[in-house]
Formats: sequence, C-alpha cells, structure tokens
Amino acid sequence: MQALKLLFFEYNCIRRKITSGFLSKKHYVSKVKKVFVCNNCGANSPKWMGRCTSCGEWNTYEEEVIFRTPAAQDRPESWRDTDNPGGQAQPVSIADIQSGKTRRLSTPDPELNRVLGGGIVPGSLVLIGGQPGIGKSTLLLQVALDAGIKVLYVSGEESEEQIKMRADRISRSNPNCYILTETNTTRILTHAKKLDPGLVVIDSIQTLSSPYIESTPGSISQIRECAGELQRFAKETHIPVFIIGHITKDGALAGPKLLEHVVDTVLQFEGDQNYIYRILRTLKNRFGSTDEMGIYEMQAGGLRPVENPSELLLSQKEEALSGSAVAATMEGLRPMLIETQALVSRAVYGTPQRSATGFDLRRLGMLLAVLEKRCGFPLGQNDVFLNIAGGIRVDDPAIDLAIVAAMLSSFSDVAVPDNICFAAEIGLSGEVRAVNRIEQRIQEADRLGFNAIFISKYNTKGLDPKRFKLRIATIGKIEELVEALFQ
Repeated sequence: MQALKLLFFEYNCIRRKITSGFLSKKHYVSKVKKVFVCNNCGANSPKWMGRCTSCGEWNTYEEEVIFRTPAAQDRPESWRDTDNPGGQAQPVSIADIQSGKTRRLSTPDPELNRVLGGGIVPGSLVLIGGQPGIGKSTLLLQVALDAGIKVLYVSGEESEEQIKMRADRISRSNPNCYILTETNTTRILTHAKKLDPGLVVIDSIQTLSSPYIESTPGSISQIRECAGELQRFAKETHIPVFIIGHITKDGALAGPKLLEHVVDTVLQFEGDQNYIYRILRTLKNRFGSTDEMGIYEMQAGGLRPVENPSELLLSQKEEALSGSAVAATMEGLRPMLIETQALVSRAVYGTPQRSATGFDLRRLGMLLAVLEKRCGFPLGQNDVFLNIAGGIRVDDPAIDLAIVAAMLSSFSDVAVPDNICFAAEIGLSGEVRAVNRIEQRIQEADRLGFNAIFISKYNTKGLDPKRFKLRIATIGKIEELVEALFQ
C-alpha cells in the first residue's frame, strides 16, 4: 500500500511538471528501446522467438539496446554535396543513359582484377571476408600501396605505427596513401570527402560505429547502419570502397545477411594455415562472373599473385606411385591442372572410413557406388581417403574421371603414367559425360607437356585433334578406362 502511494505521488509530480511546461512529454519519454534482431536477415521483434518469421532460421535472435537520435532523412551529413544537400536522385529515361561509359580502375594485382571482373568499378562497394590471420589486411594494404592513386586506409583495429610496420615488412611505399585510425563513420566520411581519394579501404566493418545508433560496435544494428552509410557515400561520390569483414565460427560473414545484399561484390579469402597458398573466390559480383578465383602465395614479403597455378599444384615425384591422377579443371575462365591423390586400403576396424579433403564427400560416395555397381570393384569394405593437392577445394564435375582413375590405381596398386590427365564427368550409370570448355583444358595440358588426355567421346563435336600435340583418348564407359590403363 505504501509503495502504491509513493508511485501515485511521483506520477502527480511528473504530471504537474508537464502541465506547467517545465518538462515536455518529448523529453520525458525515453528513447531507449530493446529489440531482438535476427543475425541472419536483420528482422526485428519485440520479444525473443525460437524461429525467425522472416527467414525461417532457428535461434538467430539476439537482444540489442537501440538509442536512435535523429531520423535518417534529417541527418546533417557533412560529406554531402552542398548543391544537393538531400542527395536526391532524379528519374532518368533508360534511353538517355549511355552504356559502357564507366571505366574500371585496373590495379597492379592481376588476380584481384580477375575476381573483380576486370578491375574496380567506380562507386562500387566490395566486401572481403576470411579467417583471422589469413591475409585480408595485408592484401588490401598492398593494393593501397601499389595502386598509384590517392588512397584512404581507415583502420579501427590497428594504430598508425602498426600499419607502417606492415608496410615496411612487405617493402612497399606510396606517399599518396593516407592512414586514418577512426571508428566514427561521420568523421570518416567527412575526411574522405575532404581528401577526395580514388579508393577507400575500411578495416573492418565490425569496428565502426554510427553516432545515430547507440549500440555496441559489431552489433547487427551498427553493421547495418554503417554499411548503409558507406553505400550512400560510394554511390553519391563515385568513390569505390573496400570493406574487410570478420567471419563466424561457421565460416559465414559476421553480421546480418543484409550486409551481403547491400554490397556490390563479396569476396571470400580462404586457405589453410599449413599451406602457403591463399584462394580469393568471388561469391557475388554485380559487375562480373561469380566463378572466378585468384591464387596467392604467402611469403615473408607479403602476398604474391600466382599467374600459373598448374605448375605449382602438380607435385614433383621421382618415381611413379599408385593412387595419383591429374585432372584438367576450370575455375571461371582459367584452366588448371590439379593432382588428385587417393588411398584405398582394407578396413581394419570393421566400419569403412570415407574421408575427402578439397572434394565433396557425398559425391565421393556416389563415385564409389558407381564403381561397385557398374564395374564390380568391391570397394564397400575398404577405407577410402581422397586429397586434392595444394590444399584447395574443387567443385568442377570434370574432376570425376581423375578421381576414379586415382582410386582404381590405388586399389589395383598400378601407377597411372605421369604424362596422362583426365577431364570428364561420371554419371550414375557409369557413362563418361561431356564437360564444358574442353578445348581450353586440352590446351593447358598440351602447354604443360602432357602426352595424352582422356575425355568423353561426346566432347569431340567440333574438336580438331590435329591442333594439339598430345593424344586425345575418347571413352564412353568407365570399363573402357579400366581396359586402357589397368589391363
């Protein structure tokens, strides 16, 4: 009863202050708001739910405290054009727009140009994600120091001295590269507008914070707000922006899925700490193909682009050993020759093991079932271990024939000749199917000095064997491969 009287007394005091004008409702009502945000799609909910009603994912809601200041349309952003402070766009007829007018910015890094589709597009927003310590900051610092243009490198994780130490380690210098250690997006964009650089690098998006949202840096709301501000800045000033993003323990980009939708290009920097090679893959590209891949070699002086990966991905062996075969694969428009290694041995512990490194384990099981059903090889009671040399992952179905040849070689303990490569897909009925870009695969094998290549007989349409020095062997069934190599 006493607590109720005290509450009623406080209510009357506040009501008298509001009536007298000493305190307005606008200032009294708190702007602090707690919401639950889905870290997959960014949907908001006033309460926690096990499953997101927007994207359908489970256990993705996280609680956030949001304190909004001005509305988005009322922000006094100082980097906007004074002649058009609102940044309002006008409708233009599609017939009046000239195509092909935009010129790409070519960097000295040929691998980065490849994955971007030919160079950096002005006004584009590029997101690079990868594991910690894989080389994301080193890659973009090399681009900033080798670009030959004015670059603003914004770091929220390292100091100016640490960035200078990395630049000295990779032995690069660019007087037009400016370092800014700042996390406030308003101040960052103000400096960028005054400096007018040709490229802006943000390291990283998880460290930035917008003054319009009072949540912790790295939260879903902050990442979404900062990404939106960077997008508006890039589109209105036509300055390309590179963003470094962290990843979660599952390998996905940290933050809401909206971040990947906002940016124009998403690059994944991957690799194994035990290998010297790093792979830069294109997951999304509005200005080019998404099948491209760049290969780098990690050295003491930084990342070196590998322009001819086929010679590096083929192992040097002194003698012929069983369980090894070479596949002619394609990564985007680039042909590569990769060595596949297989080990087939009798299962000692009862249950056969299946292990694949760099290849889909389910597809490996399918190939083993085809060999046992169609060809009669008793592989069901054997352990099978598969490895793609070089520590890279291959999704090209043309590698099927090389994997089958490697497994049969290990099972029969008969070595496949080193001067033979393979390029074909295996069907469920044991047929050898045709693959795309067969001429480029044959040219790459011919250039590296191979004597023969096994392809599908359905790939010979329009193919002139006289153009190549190597022998082109055509097969239609796996049985024909067994007769040609192991009998």
